[in-house]
Order: sequence, then structure tokens, then C-alpha cells
Amino acid sequence: MSHHPREDAHGHQAEVWHRSLTSGWMLAVGVVSAPALLVAAAVVDEYRSIALWLLVVPVAFLATGAIRVTVSRRGVTVASLLLPFLRRRFALDRIRQASARWTRPTEIGGWGYRWSPGLSAVSLREGDALWLTLTDDNRFVITVDDADTAARLVNRLGQAAADSEGR
Repeated sequence: MSHHPREDAHGHQAEVWHRSLTSGWMLAVGVVSAPALLVAAAVVDEYRSIALWLLVVPVAFLATGAIRVTVSRRGVTVASLLLPFLRRRFALDRIRQASARWTRPTEIGGWGYRWSPGLSAVSLREGDALWLTLTDDNRFVITVDDADTAARLVNRLGQAAADSEGR
């Protein structure tokens, strides 16, 4: 388990939880289809623009096919392992509650990064998932191992932050 206390810059003990998750089939689709589309764009003039537009698909698979989820006093962050500048971060004061439960991709719109009104998700598989209920009543879901530990830590850190601010 990747959950351990560390000291922060002020000498206080800070807890950090993190997990990485990859989807082999999503990465394989990205790795195989990107070169094929580039070759099609280079070789066949009449399909060049279509092939280049279709490159969005393998890039999306590569960007979301391997993720790292971190819970700390800064909040919850989910970032692409291959393109780490692609990330979503939720500060603790934006999270009303965290919970964990078994989740199927069909419940949250499918695989990869999903968005629908009121619900966004990063889903790489069926299984354990971290469910964040945000203060604006939207939900964000991340399928990740040991989501129960992550949810408990989010709730504990959020409560500690609220107590220290006198909320």
C-alpha cells in the first residue's frame, strides 16, 4: 500500500496516499493506432486530414491509459503518467465527501476520461473506485485500487482542514 506519513515544510506530519493504475488494452490501442494513422496521413493524400483528426483517439487512450492518483493535504489529484501535465486536482475545500465502492464503467459512461452533466470520471477498469461528491453537488469518480483507504484519508484531511479554519 502506498500510504505513508511524511513531514511537510513546517515540520508537521502529512499523510500522502498514492496509487498508479494502467490499462494494457488502452495503451496498446494508442501505441498501435497512432503510427498507423501517421503512415496513412503521410502516404494517402485524400485521407490526410481525416487521419490527422483521428489521431485524437490514440492520444486520448495514451493520456488516460496510465494514471497516478494522489491524496494529500492539497486534495485529490489524478494525473496521466505518460502526459503528467494532464491532470485534474480537487482541493479539499471543494470535496464535500469521499466514498469507495465497486463500480462498472457502464455506470459512469465507459472507459477513459468521461464527462456528463453532474458526473466526471477516469475509468480504466471495473472495480474499486473513489467517488468524490463535490461542494457543487457534482461527482468525480476514479477507478483505483484501495479506494477505501483513499476515501477515509480524504474525509479525515477535509475534516481536519475545516476544523483548523473554524468551519
